[in-house]
Amino acid sequence: METLTALTGSLAGFLWGPPMLIFLGGTAVYLTFGLRGIQFRKTYHAFMLLWKPSGEQEKGDITPFQALTTALAATVGTGNIAGVATAIATGGPGALFWMWLMGLMGMATKFSEIFLALTFRKVGPDGRMMGGPMYYIEHGFGSKKLATVFAFCCLAGSLGPGNLVQSHSIAVAAKDLLGVPPLLTGIISAVLVALVILGGIVRIGKVTERLVPLMAGLYFAGGVMILILNIDKLPDALWLVLHSAFHPVAAVGGFAGATVKSAIHFGVARGTFSNESGLGSAPIAHAAAKTDKPARQALIGMIGVFIDTLVICSITGLVIVITGQWDSGVNGAELTIDAFDAGLPGMLHGGGVIVSVGLILFAFTTFIGWSYYGLQCVEYLFGLEAAHTYRWVFVALIVVGSLLKIDLVWNIVDILVAVMAIPNLIALLGMSRMIFRTARTEPDLN
Repeated sequence: METLTALTGSLAGFLWGPPMLIFLGGTAVYLTFGLRGIQFRKTYHAFMLLWKPSGEQEKGDITPFQALTTALAATVGTGNIAGVATAIATGGPGALFWMWLMGLMGMATKFSEIFLALTFRKVGPDGRMMGGPMYYIEHGFGSKKLATVFAFCCLAGSLGPGNLVQSHSIAVAAKDLLGVPPLLTGIISAVLVALVILGGIVRIGKVTERLVPLMAGLYFAGGVMILILNIDKLPDALWLVLHSAFHPVAAVGGFAGATVKSAIHFGVARGTFSNESGLGSAPIAHAAAKTDKPARQALIGMIGVFIDTLVICSITGLVIVITGQWDSGVNGAELTIDAFDAGLPGMLHGGGVIVSVGLILFAFTTFIGWSYYGLQCVEYLFGLEAAHTYRWVFVALIVVGSLLKIDLVWNIVDILVAVMAIPNLIALLGMSRMIFRTARTEPDLN
């Protein structure tokens, strides 16, 4: 097992090396310029669109807001807590800056892939909307093979990062916070997830539109409280983030030191894993939205990156830096817990409770969102008759994940995410002129 872990770790490191980071970042920059900086011009307008109701005759299964919260349910997960901490612990505080930059540029990528998902979606045999990269890669870009590669990787991703990783995270948090045995946590989680996903996208949308704002709000409030209590340290923390983004960080305390290359690598890689720009997952949820205006829903979907990276990831990263825990030598979710505890001293470890509860809620909603992604890929690959089997396999793996050693799973996650992104990015570049033409003529974009 140790040999397999080492081999998969080496492969993941290769796939997430400079070529992939340049591919992701270069695509995001190219789309940003082609869309004339849409994320800088239209973010406020995008938020305003959230409050406009869909027309009664518009096709779709869930409201535009429910589509956004379903996508956020899958996006806002352990990456916002453990992923950000890992990036800073290994790449230094400067990794946070590269996360911000990748998030800003990635908003254009997210807009583009959601626009294509709405443009090439179709009505399935059961009357539900079916859409996502597998459809626009096949019917827009014209490559069935690349569409199949994406669908297989996304399906596997729903069972890896969307299931096993989340189940393990919930089990660890519940054991540390409440002393609950991992197996019991896995069983309870499986039952709760089954109650939601067996009701289909309509029930998923209703659950996420209530749960996602609540969980994000609680975590955000706890983080902001720490920043306010340490407001005098905020300027120095921001300077450290900016300085470390362009200068090596020497070894200090338990921190082993980091180069600028490490800051860029871990910032971009973990930032991408967190906000999923370029991976093609979120468009699957947005394709179910009740709308006849692809560009409008794409603007709404673009907000997801802003919320995930520039709000929630920023809270995690700034709390870690401002409390001085970044050089403690601790990594992952434990580092975030220590930082929140340090930021809220004398409050019965309230900071750690906030992170643990946040971890449980973030992971639970990720189950829900990724189950839908996997379901859509199963239906694309094998037809509607395979959907029921997939749901029960997904639920059963939640119990399995609560008992697993997670190092190997994380390596597999990194491999799947990289392979999944490649066909999607190729299609985005190949269809970019079509996206840019729409951007020049669509009223919502000008």
